[in-house]
Amino acid sequence: MKLLFHSCCAPCSIQCVEALAADKFSLELFWFNPNIHPYTEYRSRLGSLRDFAKQKNLPYTIEGDYGLRMFLQGKGEWGIGSDELEKVSGSKRCEFCYRLRLGKTASYAAAQGYEAFSTTLLISPYQDHELIKRTGEEMAVFYGIEFFYRDFRPLFRDGQNMARSAGYYMQKYCGCVFSEEERYLASKGRL
Repeated sequence: MKLLFHSCCAPCSIQCVEALAADKFSLELFWFNPNIHPYTEYRSRLGSLRDFAKQKNLPYTIEGDYGLRMFLQGKGEWGIGSDELEKVSGSKRCEFCYRLRLGKTASYAAAQGYEAFSTTLLISPYQDHELIKRTGEEMAVFYGIEFFYRDFRPLFRDGQNMARSAGYYMQKYCGCVFSEEERYLASKGRL
């Protein structure tokens, strides 16, 4: 199966790619992550994913560029006004983020003739797995392409260990400015 695989970073990609390659999928990695901030974090994750793709001889596409303004302005398109950003719960923010990224992935996959699309988000035990699955299925219907679902979470720890051993950049939060703030405040005991 020809699969477009949305990838958020090298550490989350490693074990997903291994599992899909073992099942004989034809993969291309797809980078579209305007949620990742600040700019230095965005560049570190993108650079690490490029290194991983080159090392594994995998084709990859980079869609867009650093997107802080687009990400924050886009909140309004999904029913969240800019004046409400500070008050929005994590699940609503995540829903917007998943729709944005999986929507772009599905759109690109359909336009380029892929049979299906999927995402590395399905490996993280820290993400809302059911919401990712539901969002992927909704985007599949909307764009007329299959969403390939697999629960990669049992592979998460091995992938993280492999990424550390390989020297890939290891992030400390999901990527958005809100999760960075929450991580910082939690470490200071203020959350």
